Amino acid sequence: MVKLTIDQVPVETLEGVTIMEAAASVGISIPSMCYKPGFSNHPSCMVCMVKEVNRDQFLPSCAMPVSEGMNILTASAEVAEARKEALELLLSDHIGDCEAPCRLTCPAFMDIPLMNRLIAGGDFSRALKIVREEIALPLILGFICPAPCEKACKRKTIDSAVSICLLKRSTVQQDEQAGNTFPAPAATNGKQVAIIGTGPAGLAAAFYLLRSGHGCVLFDKTEKAGGTMRYGIPAEHLPEEVLDAEIGIINHMGAEFRLNTTVDAEYFNAAVLPVFDAVILASGRQDSTLAELFGIQPDAAGSFIDKKQFTTSLPGVFACGNVIREQRMAVQSVAQGKMAALEVEKYLGTHHQQPMNEKPGNTALTRGDMAPHKRSSVSVTGHLFETEWQEYLKESTRDDWVIPTGDVMGSFTREEAISEAKRCLHCDCRKPASCKLRHYSDEYGASRKRYAGPDRKGITRSIEHETVVYEKEKCIRCGLCVEFAEAKGEPIGLTFAGRGFDVHITVPFGETIREALTVAATVCVEACPTGALAFRNQEERDI
Repeated sequence: MVKLTIDQVPVETLEGVTIMEAAASVGISIPSMCYKPGFSNHPSCMVCMVKEVNRDQFLPSCAMPVSEGMNILTASAEVAEARKEALELLLSDHIGDCEAPCRLTCPAFMDIPLMNRLIAGGDFSRALKIVREEIALPLILGFICPAPCEKACKRKTIDSAVSICLLKRSTVQQDEQAGNTFPAPAATNGKQVAIIGTGPAGLAAAFYLLRSGHGCVLFDKTEKAGGTMRYGIPAEHLPEEVLDAEIGIINHMGAEFRLNTTVDAEYFNAAVLPVFDAVILASGRQDSTLAELFGIQPDAAGSFIDKKQFTTSLPGVFACGNVIREQRMAVQSVAQGKMAALEVEKYLGTHHQQPMNEKPGNTALTRGDMAPHKRSSVSVTGHLFETEWQEYLKESTRDDWVIPTGDVMGSFTREEAISEAKRCLHCDCRKPASCKLRHYSDEYGASRKRYAGPDRKGITRSIEHETVVYEKEKCIRCGLCVEFAEAKGEPIGLTFAGRGFDVHITVPFGETIREALTVAATVCVEACPTGALAFRNQEERDI
């Protein structure tokens, strides 16, 4: 038996056991990307490094056997920095996008690629559900959003950007034609929330609160709800019937509208603050007026509103939209409306999130957590090289953008929407939840830029397999897929090729990934610690 100390915990274990296994025996978890029990561990990621204090030396815990008297630290600041550096070295050689640039550019962080794929498959109803996870007013925004997402679309490099805004509009229009447009009202939980203002921020906040079972009363001084969308946007850009239809959905969900009602300080203190469990200020008034209107006090920095938590100095009173600052795009106000609603739910103790599908190494992020100010994105490729165009077009149609011929201000027909959605290049990662490189890079604050060179490698995609995609520029060369394929008895399998920095995983004898993985595809994809090997049509998202 061997005696050692791990994080000041005495450990006695068998000779030949690795440091990682010894640590696990006493409940100490050490991160790793390339380790799998039962397989040879030739450390490639070095994320499992620990420090042996007696020798003042860093060791790969997944492969280093224990020895008598070792004094191991697994969680010191030095160890964390060493792991961060190892991750940054991996990131410098990792080519791919954790999130598609269209989604990163969307102020609401809408899952645009998934919407596109569902539309391409003709499933407009599920596509609309994805849209409404982040955007409460998709039909309205389908008419007036300036579409910053389209400016970032990688397809724009090749010919024309995917018409994301029109596709978003189509999810509502096609679902409406199918008679499914109203979200089912949620069971009430007894909590009542007042929302001052019926512009995009107030309506969005109401949508998400109502969906969670809260009662909502919306106040507005005008005769009709809609705020600046009704009184500041010409009808030729936003038809009144479109606005009324979207507001009608919120009304159908159970909202009460008290229009022609001016909420001044007297009314606020007498008929709002004592009556409701929480209040959201979304009236469009600037925060500098809040003190004299409602008695809200500034903090030490002179701010009347916490712009991250959307809170004010009054307990239970929140603010969003133009109250905080003038929003140039309605989609920004809609995004803030959702975030304010989430903060109200937390305040009222009614916030219950459903986690995304659990996968090995999952960060356990939920759609609510994946808010614009909590984006998890480590790897970004930037514009496509011309040499990469054909690689991305392998899974896309080669036609330029579809010209809409629908009857509502240039809307898509069903067939046109499907054709346009198929132009999406699928440039987002297929394994956003289970990618350990992303997960650990988030955890240790690793930067992709620290060791990045002036040039990057070009992206390649092997899609010959009916269920698997191989992107070798995302590979960390751990060799797990090589061993799993061999263990499964693959006649060809996978192998290492090249030397030094040129080492990569490939298929022997010039064969394709189809011939390499005839029986081991599933286990190899599940073993891959990044998105290098992934399923072509399996979504790691909660849909």
